[in-house]
Amino acid sequence: MNPPQPYLISGGVGSPYTRKLWAVLRYRRIPHQFLNAPMPGVSGRAELPPPPLPLLPCLYVPEDTGGYRALSDSSPIIRELEHQWDGRNVVPADPVLDMLVSLVEDYADEWVTKQMFHYRWGTPEGIAYANQALPLWRLGATDEAVAVFGETFGQRQIDRLSGVVAGSLEVTGPLIEASYRRLLTILRDRFSEQRFLFGARPSAADFALFGQLTQLVQVELPSLLIAREIAPRVSAWVDVLEDLSGWEWKGEGWCSRDELGPTFRALLEEIGRTYAPFMVANAEAFDQGAEQMRCLIDGQEYWQRPFAYQRKCLTWLGEQYRELAPDDRVFVDRQLAGTGCEQLFA
Repeated sequence: MNPPQPYLISGGVGSPYTRKLWAVLRYRRIPHQFLNAPMPGVSGRAELPPPPLPLLPCLYVPEDTGGYRALSDSSPIIRELEHQWDGRNVVPADPVLDMLVSLVEDYADEWVTKQMFHYRWGTPEGIAYANQALPLWRLGATDEAVAVFGETFGQRQIDRLSGVVAGSLEVTGPLIEASYRRLLTILRDRFSEQRFLFGARPSAADFALFGQLTQLVQVELPSLLIAREIAPRVSAWVDVLEDLSGWEWKGEGWCSRDELGPTFRALLEEIGRTYAPFMVANAEAFDQGAEQMRCLIDGQEYWQRPFAYQRKCLTWLGEQYRELAPDDRVFVDRQLAGTGCEQLFA
């Protein structure tokens, strides 16, 4: 009898969201094959359906009929895998921890990615390496293709950084770099106490941070050197999370909601300091049809074009928060009080 078809993940090693989902598949021991894709929607397999969104990665889920169903967007995919696949789950059963996992996961996906983007496309060293590495990660790229990449896609990313991802590199660059250093320190302290954010087993939030950090502590030279200087524990953690297929733990593995402690509180305060005001201002600007969103982060003005997707992310978090049982919502409110995160659910 032939084994069932494996899942297929189409993505790139330079994509933090690909690395996030790919590591989840390994950890959960879900049979899969990796398709090295040069860009969203290009799997190299003519028989596969197009992805619903032009994003990396795309997950192709085997169907009973023998074909595949295409899924986009790493966070919803991970939640769908929770229902499709038994064992080694990455979302805790406790609805309070589930809510906090979602919050940290979205912080990684929507704010820490700004740190990654800044060090890749906002520094001379990052630009020079990205223009070489990104096309070369697609094995067989010619020197001519590498040169064209830098003149086309690479230049678009640089322009996007200064006009969309952040309003001004001179203003937002130091702000984003400071947030990166604080995050490294917080994670260093957290992982000095326990192996993962929520106990002895990794969550979707761990894998989301891992995805962004693969680029920050393994690829981009300026951020890599900073991590080695102030948080080698975090660099080592990223190296290990790449493949946790052999990781085992005893018992439930999750910490209890009462055991989150001061280092997790520090992470919430960092989320409330940066991600929360950004997400609220983005939603307000999008709802008003404004061309730019503006907010204060650490007393500095931050601005960019508002994005519909980040508006959706805030909506999804709000829906999950409102679905909590009253006692659970009170507990979450106590955790968030005074961190700045409470504005997300006001």
